[in-house]
Amino acid sequence: MIFGRRKNKDVDVEETDEEALDSTDETEAAEDPDEVEDDDAREDETYRINLEREDGPFDIDEVDLDADDIARIDFGSLIVTPFENMEMQIQVDQETGQVQSLLVVQDGSAIEVALFAAPANGQMIGQVHEEMIEGTESQGGDASVTQGILGAELRRVVPMEGPDGEQGYHVSRSWLAQGPRWLLRGVLMGSSAMEEELDPTGRLLLEFFCNLVVRRDDRPRVPGDIITLQMPADLAPEES
Repeated sequence: MIFGRRKNKDVDVEETDEEALDSTDETEAAEDPDEVEDDDAREDETYRINLEREDGPFDIDEVDLDADDIARIDFGSLIVTPFENMEMQIQVDQETGQVQSLLVVQDGSAIEVALFAAPANGQMIGQVHEEMIEGTESQGGDASVTQGILGAELRRVVPMEGPDGEQGYHVSRSWLAQGPRWLLRGVLMGSSAMEEELDPTGRLLLEFFCNLVVRRDDRPRVPGDIITLQMPADLAPEES
């Protein structure tokens, strides 16, 4: 962590129960905290969920970005701390033109970062893991949750076909962090995702993920909806 951590935070404390939440048609504003059940009995004791986020990623109200003079990249709802020689691709929805995610590439590895809405009460990480496992298995792949550096970590191996028809596999490790009404997902891909222990590039991309700062607005959203990013003015393509 580079920036300073605020010592006095006027923010809501997230509840620590892992909740499988129904996000079909209800927005966060309509949620009843009394309906969030105690889910301790369902918690898998083989891994822990990183609820405190002491090493990041952080909410904007938890840090003091003025504590250093580092030039960061402001994507509105997500603030990025770049590292030396960082290569970043901005993933834009072709229909809406909105920024959906960021892809940082480094030495044969990459991390894709996307931000989602989360409930005001209760955790949704366990539910997301379950959905990702089901999706992976439906594609004929394997997925499991294990103990990682940031707590519960989802590892996936999905069969894929190369451009010349050759059969291969897509290997990834997913990190999830939940803060005040937001869920941040980082998917590590490439050579760094294949080893049990993170290599130096993997550790660099993990540090990048942990240094991310979320600035979520007050707009009500359905948990699981993507929170789009804003293109920084100095990165926007020039109009012809």
